[in-house]
Amino acid sequence: MTINEQQDEIIEEFSQFDDWMDRYQLLIDMGEEQAPLDEADKTDANLIDGCQSRVWIVCQEHEGRLHFKAESDALIVKGIVSLVLKVVNDRQPQEILDADLYFIRQIGLTEHLSPTRSNGLLAMIKQVRMYALAFATRLSR
Repeated sequence: MTINEQQDEIIEEFSQFDDWMDRYQLLIDMGEEQAPLDEADKTDANLIDGCQSRVWIVCQEHEGRLHFKAESDALIVKGIVSLVLKVVNDRQPQEILDADLYFIRQIGLTEHLSPTRSNGLLAMIKQVRMYALAFATRLSR
């Protein structure tokens, strides 16, 4: 499945709900389904700056693809980060760098988040792209 196909699937899933309370519940459910991050990975180096809640993102490269793990101490934020990772996980670095993450706009996520959560979402995406850039640079050598 391509990044855009994954995004379209998310858009379809969210479009089943008209009420934002139901969409928030879907986010919370997605966060709860995510495997917890090892305590050893909850370090300052993996902590995302710019998030009101604490969010950790870890990235490892395996056979040219990036695998992300993340966790947050807030339920909705954990759902948001799991949603982002659902799109970018196990992709080649250049795929992530080239991707337009349009699903965020399409499901209306930025419109329904507080300004601090919107800033946190942008910080998460920035960190994912920074990992992709670092690995793309390393892999191209």
